[in-house]
Amino acid sequence: MTDTHSGGQAAVAALEAEATRYVFGLIGSATMELFDALYDSSVELIAVHDERTGTHMADGYARASGHAGVVLAGQNGPGATNLVTGLAQAKAAYSPVIALAGMLSSGHVHRDAFQEVDQQALFTPVTKKTWTVPSADRVQEFIQEAHRVALAPRKGPVHINLPRDVLSAQTPVAATRSPDRYRNHSSPAPDPAALAAAVRLIESSERPVIVAGGGIKDPGAWEPAAALSEVIDAPIVCSPGHGDAVPVRVERAMGQMGPRGNPVASRLVLDADVLIVLGSRLGFNSTFYSHDNISPATKIIQVEIDPTAIGRFFDVEVGIWADAARTAADLAAACGLARSATREHWMRSAIEARTDFLVQRDADAVDRTPIQPSGLFKALRGVLPEDAAITMDAGTMCLQATDQLSYGGPHSLFTPLDFGLVGFSFACGLGVKLAQPDRPVVSLMGDGGFGMTMSELSTAVDHGINTVTVVMNNGSWGAEKAYQRDFFDGRYIGADVSSPPFDQVAEAYGAAGYRAETVDEVGDAVREALECDGPAVVDVAVDPAALYSFRRDSFTHRGG
Repeated sequence: MTDTHSGGQAAVAALEAEATRYVFGLIGSATMELFDALYDSSVELIAVHDERTGTHMADGYARASGHAGVVLAGQNGPGATNLVTGLAQAKAAYSPVIALAGMLSSGHVHRDAFQEVDQQALFTPVTKKTWTVPSADRVQEFIQEAHRVALAPRKGPVHINLPRDVLSAQTPVAATRSPDRYRNHSSPAPDPAALAAAVRLIESSERPVIVAGGGIKDPGAWEPAAALSEVIDAPIVCSPGHGDAVPVRVERAMGQMGPRGNPVASRLVLDADVLIVLGSRLGFNSTFYSHDNISPATKIIQVEIDPTAIGRFFDVEVGIWADAARTAADLAAACGLARSATREHWMRSAIEARTDFLVQRDADAVDRTPIQPSGLFKALRGVLPEDAAITMDAGTMCLQATDQLSYGGPHSLFTPLDFGLVGFSFACGLGVKLAQPDRPVVSLMGDGGFGMTMSELSTAVDHGINTVTVVMNNGSWGAEKAYQRDFFDGRYIGADVSSPPFDQVAEAYGAAGYRAETVDEVGDAVREALECDGPAVVDVAVDPAALYSFRRDSFTHRGG
């Protein structure tokens, strides 16, 4: 063993000390020392075809595993700039992605060098923090700091620029620090006075509702929310994109709320006299920031790990800066003294409404050709395993699907959340599968989004990442085409998508391909895809006319 090693070797040593399992990366000349160090490393390189999709893989891996997802752009300039979309996505999802990118040599900065771009400035707006490493002897320090910042509440992406001369320079081999020596081990407990105020408000309520957000999606976090629901007879609704926060088997769980949620959950929120908000900002997708979705008369108890989120969009009666699950458990223990007949009736009515809604949803599903979204979603509900992890894109098909499917518990649903990104789902699913290899992973997306990212089929085949991708193929950018239909007199331009047969494309890559043109064929195709020993794509022909305008509020000025 030598007494010195390169900056690239120091970077890999730091990743090994973090017990990093995978690095998603695209090779480039700016980081050859780092890639060479990976050759002998316990860290496995998942070689990708695009830095953006590699970032989505790291994002999915991070959310599903609870560990940082690491992506490596081997080339400065264009290789680095390709990370931006993925990191902006991860920031919107509070996902702990660590991006590493090569950078031109320190002596060439501000000389209009080949592939020069101000990477420090570029990544600052789309990360929690961005660093440029000044010397090889500090590479390990910066990678440790990146993990510390990315994984600290609220979690989020960070970025490190690694100049060529820093990676190639020799530096003394330094002992690596154990991660538990520089990580936070606790979260704030609820303030006793605030907790007491919340208890008084809950016990005086007649129509309480619990809003479960991303803050209770960690393992074991949903049980205290369910216990609180039992004690105070409050239905639980989930914020959009977090329909997996509470398992579907929990009778008191009503599904996703808000303007994109189901009518039962949304109505409960609107009718509530007290909202107990656990780990949610009550942001755009939940509320559109509108009292059309939360009554101005409703009193809000908001529990958040990020103090700046409390009361940001809606006035709160009680704000509690604390871990949401711990606070839910404390509230359940403190509220167990008096039952309320009024609240018991409220809870029974909610369960009845939810049951009726689910029965009616199945009854209303359209089983005809061409395939309608409702028929497709019913078929998927019938075939997807209870323990499936499901990833989604943005777009109206996926927005409709998020509350149409059943989720077995936390880390079962992965969506772009507030970034609204198309082209996310398939790549995200590959990362989720690597994090949870024993679970079936099913990725839903439209034909446009899959066309953006299908080159990663070779990544899936090469590394044996066996996910199932269901392409809901309606030949269009459906959201925009719906707006053109509803608000622009059907003046269609740029809204149609031309695609090859995706089942045949999958087979050309060495994956399994299936096609479904009827609802009955959907179930059979997805079932076979789940059972095949390899990555699979199911190309589903969806009615091109089955379009839906989600953001009608955006076009009220047009009188639609």
